Amino acid sequence: MYAIIATGGKQYKVAEGDIINVEKLGVEAGETVTFDQVLAVSNDGLKVGADVAGATVTASVVKNGKAKKVIVYKYKRKTGYHKKNGHRQQYTQVKIEKING
Repeated sequence: MYAIIATGGKQYKVAEGDIINVEKLGVEAGETVTFDQVLAVSNDGLKVGADVAGATVTASVVKNGKAKKVIVYKYKRKTGYHKKNGHRQQYTQVKIEKING
């Protein structure tokens, strides 16, 4: 059984027991999160659209963290212009506990 959920502007295919990194949710480690925006559920047949109304996915938060640093380097030739910048995206790691659909 799997489900497709949407959170943080992205879509994830999840099954029970999966551990995924999603955009930061602002929830402490050890707490429970419910994803209401379920796009599809596959049990024995695939249910999409109005068939999955009311379906939820329950997950527990494992940890909050930051991803690896991405270097942004801007350079224009012949002008002496160069700028180096870095970015670390924050994420929340969740473990999928139950798919209710």
